[in-house]
Amino acid sequence: MQVNQYAYFALFSRSIPASEMAAVLGLEPDETTVRGSRRTKPKAIPVRHCWKIVCREPGLRVDEQIARIIERLAPHTATIAALASRLDTEDEGSGAVLEVVRYFNDQEAEQHDHSDAAIETPNLFGWHLGREVLGFLQATGAVLDVDEYDMTPDYAED
Repeated sequence: MQVNQYAYFALFSRSIPASEMAAVLGLEPDETTVRGSRRTKPKAIPVRHCWKIVCREPGLRVDEQIARIIERLAPHTATIAALASRLDTEDEGSGAVLEVVRYFNDQEAEQHDHSDAAIETPNLFGWHLGREVLGFLQATGAVLDVDEYDMTPDYAED
């Protein structure tokens, strides 16, 4: 089975741009979205600004990707928590999230065929969150959101 996965931590707001979030945190994001920035159809227009720290490194389990994110963010926990709290109280529909996105049977994903025992392939399907990650989520008031998609082609239409 093929899997393509990544994780990110994001602060999001309807009114505070990512550049202002970065200035408050003293930490530049890996990615941003700007509210209302996409105008071409059929793509959705972002309903909020978003500041993200992302790990898309292939060959890592989700918990390993998350660990890399938390390692980068841990020194900024208090500042992130303060900003997330401010966003949550001042700006309805805003806050913090740890997002996991997984695509199964994605044609562009990594192959995970364990038939050849000589080749050591990591098992990307199981993962867990340890105390450090849970503590960070608690401290920052972040929610965990996991999106999983089955990308198996629908041959019934042929």
